[in-house]
Amino acid sequence: MQLNQLFADDDAVSPVIGVILMVAITVILAAVIATFVLGLGDQVSNTTPQASFSFEWNGEAGNEAPLEITHDGGETIQAQNLYVRGSDGTYGAGSPANFGDTWDTYATGVGATSDVQAGMSASVAAVDSDAEARIVWQSSAGDSSSTLKEWTGPTA
Repeated sequence: MQLNQLFADDDAVSPVIGVILMVAITVILAAVIATFVLGLGDQVSNTTPQASFSFEWNGEAGNEAPLEITHDGGETIQAQNLYVRGSDGTYGAGSPANFGDTWDTYATGVGATSDVQAGMSASVAAVDSDAEARIVWQSSAGDSSSTLKEWTGPTA
């Protein structure tokens, strides 16, 4: 092989490999565009937030006491997307059978569009010892939801 022939050869990529690369790029672009055109791209933004919550109930068995719910850390969540749901147990004829409202219903000074951040807490008044509660995140569109944390009373 002569050195001059090596410099004169201007073939960089064989035509077969070039065609394969062009087809691959076209398929990938078509898939990305189809995902957003068909609305599947909207679901990517509706992922469940990663957040940690804790519950504190300092009552005695058979009595009602406030249930304190605290955002311990993780992502910030809008109050209107965060629900406290559950049952209040069987104590007392005047007790509500269920509770379930957005976070801002239970947190003083928090509006629906407020961000719930680490360190913030909400209190559900008069929860019985056999109650059950859970923190539920629901997307703004209402098409997906996820339970972030559950609590069960000591006698439930």
